[in-house]
Amino acid sequence: MVCIISVLIDADACPVLDIAVFVSSQYEIKPFLFCDTSHQIEMENAITIQVSEGRDSVDFAIVNAVSKYDIVITQDYGLAAMCLAKGAFVLNQNGKEFTDENIDQMLFFRHENAKFRRSGGKTKGPKKRTEKNNLDFEIKFRQICERALLAKKEDENA
Repeated sequence: MVCIISVLIDADACPVLDIAVFVSSQYEIKPFLFCDTSHQIEMENAITIQVSEGRDSVDFAIVNAVSKYDIVITQDYGLAAMCLAKGAFVLNQNGKEFTDENIDQMLFFRHENAKFRRSGGKTKGPKKRTEKNNLDFEIKFRQICERALLAKKEDENA
């Protein structure tokens, strides 16, 4: 039986597109780049899915397309939670894996930070991206590709 999974990438402002597409090809996993019409993202060996502009339009397109065992790359906690609920593997651009065990706490901290900012508080932005971030992402992404392929194969053989 053929083992088919996909990598769905929240491609708007994703700094690891090249790494994700390269690694996906090594595992024979097809990457899909989701972006809105304000972005033109075309890459060899990847399929671009362009959706209309709008708040969360890319997120909803990914949620509608994701299946169990697929891999999603996003920095959006809300999107991560919805994809986890559908049985996907999810990680961010730094190699941090979103799991059923950590997503509630991450959503809670996002909510608390938003409340703090609405009340006039200032929070720090993300740190400058380093080569170590890229390496951490690649290592974790390879691990997740292997886990996803194995889980799908085991499920098909059960």
